[in-house]
Amino acid sequence: MGYIEFDKTQLINLEYSLNKEMIRSNRAGSFTCTSILGCHTRKYNGLLICPQPQLDGGLHVLLSKVDETIIQHEAEFNIGVNKFPGSFFPKGHKYVRDFSADIIPVVTYRVGGVVLTKETMFVTGEERILIRYTLVEAHSPTRLRLRPFLAFRNIHHLSKKNIDLDTHYQPAPNGIRVRMYDGYSDLFMQLSRKTLEYVHVPDWYNDFEYIDEQERGYDCHEDLYTPGFFELPVRKGESVIFSASTREVAPAALARHFDAELKKRTPRNSFENCLVNSAQQFFNKQSGRTGLVAGYPWYGELARYSLMALPGLRLALPSGQACRDVIDTMVSEMDGPFFRDRNHGREQASREADTSLWFFWTVHQCFRGSPRARLWQRYGDAMKRILEAYIRGIPEGVGMKDNGLLYISPTAPPLTWMNAMVNGKAATPRHGHVVEVNALWYNALCYGAELARAGKDLETATRWTQLARKAGKAFTEVFAGGDKPFLADFVVEDHKDHSVRPNQILAASLPYSPIPEAMRRQVVEVIQRELLTPRGLRTLSPRDMRYRGRYRGNVEERDAAFHQGTAWPWLLGHFAEACLRLYGEQGRDAVRRIYEGFQETMKENAIGTVSEVYDGDPPHKAGGASSFAPSVAELLRIHDLLASGQPKFRKNKSKNT
Repeated sequence: MGYIEFDKTQLINLEYSLNKEMIRSNRAGSFTCTSILGCHTRKYNGLLICPQPQLDGGLHVLLSKVDETIIQHEAEFNIGVNKFPGSFFPKGHKYVRDFSADIIPVVTYRVGGVVLTKETMFVTGEERILIRYTLVEAHSPTRLRLRPFLAFRNIHHLSKKNIDLDTHYQPAPNGIRVRMYDGYSDLFMQLSRKTLEYVHVPDWYNDFEYIDEQERGYDCHEDLYTPGFFELPVRKGESVIFSASTREVAPAALARHFDAELKKRTPRNSFENCLVNSAQQFFNKQSGRTGLVAGYPWYGELARYSLMALPGLRLALPSGQACRDVIDTMVSEMDGPFFRDRNHGREQASREADTSLWFFWTVHQCFRGSPRARLWQRYGDAMKRILEAYIRGIPEGVGMKDNGLLYISPTAPPLTWMNAMVNGKAATPRHGHVVEVNALWYNALCYGAELARAGKDLETATRWTQLARKAGKAFTEVFAGGDKPFLADFVVEDHKDHSVRPNQILAASLPYSPIPEAMRRQVVEVIQRELLTPRGLRTLSPRDMRYRGRYRGNVEERDAAFHQGTAWPWLLGHFAEACLRLYGEQGRDAVRRIYEGFQETMKENAIGTVSEVYDGDPPHKAGGASSFAPSVAELLRIHDLLASGQPKFRKNKSKNT
């Protein structure tokens, strides 16, 4: 058996199989995403999802799906699967025999004496989906019918039957060219075989039902357009390739193209290779710039998540150039001290309290071993821009107090990573002195001073070092103390919020820690006792009356649970680093168990990758984005930490380090 494989009994159980998705990007802004049976469960599913910069700059579903029919002796056997209100039709899952995805997704169907395989390939660097059908076994003349369903709509919307579409088509080599609406890219649908018939019968199929949207309280019904169908004879042992793309292709080259793409793939034949394969999917090169997609299927490029993820993702690349390109792109596009988010056509400065401070940790992690003077030459201006803006105070309501710590105004909108809103209000209000913001601030001052000193900018290095000493001394005074053996989550004036949350782990994990070793041990112990799960750190202790152990329901219910108990895998990287710093070999076994426990997730939710969040309560069901860059990245970093020995803390010539 392969590493990722499902058998007939698992596949025909729709409650089991429809919860599993395959996601693949082309590293150029496009991706494909659907369940392993090809039955869509949400509006973000589609075979060819591409940017349409000439429209709104967002991602659009062009080709939604292809349904196949096997024909023998004039009998038709539909092997597709669709959900409509009250029923599934067709019920092609009853013909599925197995599914594997060690290299690319391969589904095997058996219809009487017919055995057909379907291999799906999303082309690297090009907006093209290839599907190779191979007739493995047949005892009678066999024909294959392919019916494409088109959407031509933004991924956040649903297609509805209308009279505005263009139902015409133009011939293309071994296929057709269509475009449902003005302004869109053309869609070329071609086959590798000349001996085929295209029958143009434009029609709408109404009320495809998406169960995930239904559960979330969204509109869950979509009408899809089909221009017609392709039909062709297939002989035993013969393969035919279907191509859908925004560009015409020479049909004779499709088989060669398919085989060449196959050789480029990192096989998903182990846990580590699954993580490597997944990590490579987040990089996005378009128009001369390199970005990082935060997660699939709905996130764009978000600065905070890019900076969190890059140190781990770089471990999956043959060289560090792609990570350097992402960082350089982000720096070149800065808006003052802020990095920019690019989210499907919407651009804005990422004006959160912590995002720009993550930059220092990211540079430190990604360029370990690089000459510090060279790093200062390359990134010193950006670091100055960031830290000096925080020292002066930024308009969003974040500034430095006399004690050297950062303070978020109580009147500011949510500015930390716990920023979910419910009915216009912060679901997890956090302001004043916030623990992870100030841990990142201290780390940034220390590392920035180190680079400035190496770059001979002694005035800046001295000033930042003095600020770091002041902030380090105040950190313990502000966040520790009282009868709690752990750090406060945030402090407003004299009030300390002692909700047990995972944010304090950064004070124990970052290279420059503002707290002494004994306090770091207390932080790790309380988190291990109350927040640690096999899938991440809970965002609130189950002992808290506000705790929500299930990330379920409509959008308001899910946002309310997002940071009130939901477990986040990305936090495990910092927990693991803190454990290894403190306990060395004694902590290694516990960290290894956490890492190896994620092997189970490779066949859950999105195949071969890791989700954004998991329920705080067992069995810790996945939720959020199916494939999330910081989740994958931090597991890769844990693997690296286990392999590279005990990490060390850095010193800042201060008793607080």
